[in-house]
Amino acid sequence: MPLRPALLCLAIAASAPTLAAGGIFGFVDDDGVEHLSNVPDDKRYRLVLADRFEPARAALRAPRGVLALPFGQRPFHESVLRASRDTGVDAKLLHAVITVESGYNQRAVSPKGATGLMQLMPTTARRYGTVNLLDPGENIRAGARYLRDLLALFDNNLELALAAYNAGENAVIRHGRRLPPYAETRRYVPLVVAHYRRMQGS
Repeated sequence: MPLRPALLCLAIAASAPTLAAGGIFGFVDDDGVEHLSNVPDDKRYRLVLADRFEPARAALRAPRGVLALPFGQRPFHESVLRASRDTGVDAKLLHAVITVESGYNQRAVSPKGATGLMQLMPTTARRYGTVNLLDPGENIRAGARYLRDLLALFDNNLELALAAYNAGENAVIRHGRRLPPYAETRRYVPLVVAHYRRMQGS
């Protein structure tokens, strides 16, 4: 089913509560049209949403033009800069996390309750005094503080901090301070790193 880019996020959000176990598949054709289906009957389809929600595929759900924007022109950039100044976390890293976590959809809510641009769980947000996770500034500020603390906890090891952001710090610690053997986390970490490196080179 072809979808205009602006509708892609809404379509997936609307379909999330009723997804079949097989998930949702998608691809962008040569004309720039994005296709979604629960029946991958074309070899170009790839999994974009599994088990209702998979943060590592949110980048495909971002409006098509957003990912092509220069770093300084991305949505919510001023909020990202403020959070970066407050925490010392690189603004480009924050943008990379937002890209993968929510595709810049400030109203994104996962079935598990992760909410907003940086897909924070309410319990995590409360650690940082955040009340309204749907407020972009509050969400980014809390996510940046959480990421700062994870980087400190794991001695500035970016991959471990990102794994902890995705799977929880206890999961990383339980697995000997290594990447947990979770398929989603193993996809998530290199995807965030790839977006981060791309922005560093821009």
